[in-house]
Amino acid sequence: MEILSMQFLMALGTIVLMDLLLGGDNAVVIAMAANKLPENLRKKAILIGTAGAVIIRLVMTLVAVWLLTIPYLQAIGGLILLPIAVKLLVPEKKDEHVEASDSLMGAVKTIIIADAAMGVDNVLAIAGASHGSFVLVVFGFLISIPIIVGGSTLIGKIMDRFPVVLYAGAGLLGWTAGSMIAHDKILGTMITSAVGDWAAIAIQAVLAVGVILTGFCMSRRAKSQTA
Repeated sequence: MEILSMQFLMALGTIVLMDLLLGGDNAVVIAMAANKLPENLRKKAILIGTAGAVIIRLVMTLVAVWLLTIPYLQAIGGLILLPIAVKLLVPEKKDEHVEASDSLMGAVKTIIIADAAMGVDNVLAIAGASHGSFVLVVFGFLISIPIIVGGSTLIGKIMDRFPVVLYAGAGLLGWTAGSMIAHDKILGTMITSAVGDWAAIAIQAVLAVGVILTGFCMSRRAKSQTA
């Protein structure tokens, strides 16, 4: 995949969108972890902690990109991504338990550990959308991480006001999951050789629509139960 080609730019846009959709809660956690610090230390803790979290997340993603080249693991990753995509559309109670620290290093440690634990879905989605390109992963991080850290509140408001953004993102995750399954070295080859090359597009489309419909139904049910 050539840098700045249409395919590269489309994949990069997909990765940035996934980062924005899946990274909002992580930005909230970062803010909560440094909440007890004095103002002069709070910004420093957020900057150091975010830098550490980005490095850890980048390493995790690069490892995931490599792991997805192993036969069947890419298909399994696609299946794991499906419930993550559906969860994006289902309202849930905000119940983050993040221990705010009153020391700089304590806050930095909390930010890095919490971000790594919460970032597994993000790592898997980006690894699947990168098509095995480490360059795409790095570019995506460089663009999206500053946006997440600096504009998490604005991103949350946009998603609340325009739910179609969430549905589009969930559908995109479903499409990516289908792509991971259809392009698995062993399983994907078996499917296309048995059915035809059109099977890949069909799987991606079915899973994208399936995620949106499932998420919509579960969201309606959750809202009716809380009403």
